[in-house]
Amino acid sequence: MQRLIALSLCLVSPFLAAACPDWSSVRAQQEVLHLQQQLDRWDEAYHQRGLSLVDDEIYDQSRARLADWQRCFPARGYPAAVPLAHAGGPLPHPVRQTGLAKLTDERAVRDWIARRTDLWIQPKVDGVAVSLVYRDGRLQQAISRGDGRSGQDWTARARQLPAIPQQLAEPGEVILQGELYWRLERHVQAEAGSGGARSRVAGAMASERLEAGSAARIGLFVWDWPNGPQAMPARLERLATLGFADSQRFTLRLQDFAQASRLRERWYRQPLPFATDGVVLRQGQRPPAERWQAEPHWAAAWKYPLRSALAQVRAVEFRIGRSGRITPLLQLDPVQLDGRRIRTLGLGSLRRWQALDIRPGDQISVVLAGQTIPQLGAVVWRARERAAVSVPDPALHHAHSCWRPTPGCRQQFLARLAWLSGRQGLDLPGIGAGSWRALLDAGLLPDLLAWLELDTAALQQVPGVGVERAQAMARSFALARNRSLALWLQALGLPASVPLDDASDWNALAARSAEQWQTGSGIGPIRARQLQAFFAVEELQALRDRLRTAGVAGF
Repeated sequence: MQRLIALSLCLVSPFLAAACPDWSSVRAQQEVLHLQQQLDRWDEAYHQRGLSLVDDEIYDQSRARLADWQRCFPARGYPAAVPLAHAGGPLPHPVRQTGLAKLTDERAVRDWIARRTDLWIQPKVDGVAVSLVYRDGRLQQAISRGDGRSGQDWTARARQLPAIPQQLAEPGEVILQGELYWRLERHVQAEAGSGGARSRVAGAMASERLEAGSAARIGLFVWDWPNGPQAMPARLERLATLGFADSQRFTLRLQDFAQASRLRERWYRQPLPFATDGVVLRQGQRPPAERWQAEPHWAAAWKYPLRSALAQVRAVEFRIGRSGRITPLLQLDPVQLDGRRIRTLGLGSLRRWQALDIRPGDQISVVLAGQTIPQLGAVVWRARERAAVSVPDPALHHAHSCWRPTPGCRQQFLARLAWLSGRQGLDLPGIGAGSWRALLDAGLLPDLLAWLELDTAALQQVPGVGVERAQAMARSFALARNRSLALWLQALGLPASVPLDDASDWNALAARSAEQWQTGSGIGPIRARQLQAFFAVEELQALRDRLRTAGVAGF
C-alpha cells in the first residue's frame, strides 16, 4: 500500500516549504488537532474498510503539513501521530514488509545511484501490498501489508484470485512479496492518473463477497522473494519459471541515472497494464530477510511528478467582469505543480463558490486540467476557524449596471473600459487596463466616455504619465471618433454581433422589435430580447448623446 510505505519520508516534500502560520497558541492547537483528526479518519477508512477517501499524493502532503505545523508550534504537547494505528492485523508476516525511501529530486536519485552497484529498476505498481506463503508448493497464507509486521488474513480472498497460483512447482517454503493491482488496458499514467485503481483493489479485498468479475480484474506483480535466490538474475529467472513473468519483464538492470530517467519517463507516458506512481530502484543483493528494516537502504522510490498539490487558501477575492459576472478567485500560498508555480485559482462562478464555501485557511487540492490549466480538485479539509469573506451582491451587478464608477462599481466599470479599448472593441493602441486605472484614480473618468474630452494637457497631470505618453494617449483617443457604428456598438457591449447596412443608425436599431431582431442570422428569442433591452438602457441614452455630439457616425 503506497500510503504506508512512504510515511517516514513524506515530510521532505519540496512543495510544502512555507512560513509558519500567524496563529495564536489557541488557534494553533485547534488547527493541529483538527488536521490530526482528519488524518485519523482517513487512516481508519483506508486500513479498516478498504476505502481511500483522499488521493495518496494529498495524503502524504497533508501528513507533511501536520509535521510543519507541529514544528511551528512545538510547545503544545500534541499526541504523537500513529498513522499505522489501524493497519495491523492478527497474522504476523514471516518477513517484514518494508517501506521505501522517497528520493525527492534528481540530485537525490543521482546520489543514491552513485553510492551503489548491482542496480535494478522496476515500475512502482500502484496497488495494495501482500505477502504470500507457500509450503511444499501449496498456498498457505496471504497476508495484507498491515503495519509491515502484521496484517489481515486474506487467504480466502487470495484463493479466489486467478492471478495468484494455488500451487507452485517449488519445494519447501516460498515467501513472496508483491502488489495486487487492478488490471487496466493500455493505461497511460501521465494522461489518466491512477483513476482509483488502488482503491478498487482495496475495496474488493475488504468486501464481504468478492465478485468473480472483480477477482478477474486483480493482477499480481511480485517484486521480491525474500527467501529466494540471492542474485537478482537468478531470482527473476526462477520467478518467471514459477509463472510470475511480469517480475522479469519489468525488472531491468540499471546502469546510470540517465537510464533511470529514460525508463521513468517511458513508464509514465507509455501504455502499461497497471497504474504506477513512479519507479523503484533496487540493489540486486540485499541483507538476509531476518534483518530487513522498515525502511531498507537497498531500495528507494523515485515518484512521478505530482498530479495534485495541497494548497492553503490565503484569501478569497471576487472579480467582476464587464457583463456583471462575478468570478471567485482563490489566492493561494504558492505551490509547485509540474514545474509551474501556482498562486491563483479561479472557481468559475459565484454559485460554485457558495456551494463549496471555501474560506481563507482551508486546504484544497490543485490539479492540472489537460496538463496545463490549474483547477480545483477538491476541498481537502476546512480550517477550524471560519474566516469572514466579503461577497459582492449579485443583484447589483448585471449586463446593465456600473456605467459609472459609483460605490461598488469600480471593477465592473474598469472591465467595461478595458473591453471598449481592446481588440474586440475600438482597438485603441496603447490603451489598456493600466491606462484606465490611472485615469480613474486621477478622478478623470466620471463616466464611460469622459476620456473623449481629455487633451494632452489634462493627461499630463495624471501621475506617471509624461509628455510623450500623454501625446500618445491623446492620439489613440482621437482615433475613436472615426470608428464605425458597428465597432462602437461592440465596444459598448452589444450582446451579439449583428450585420449593419448603410442605413443603420442608433434610432433605427433602437426601434426594432424582438421579432424583427430574430430575422437576423443566428438570433433566437433570448438574444433578440437582450438586443432590444440593450438599446433601452437609460445610461446608454446619455452616452449615445455624447457620441452624437462628438461627431461619431451613426449616433
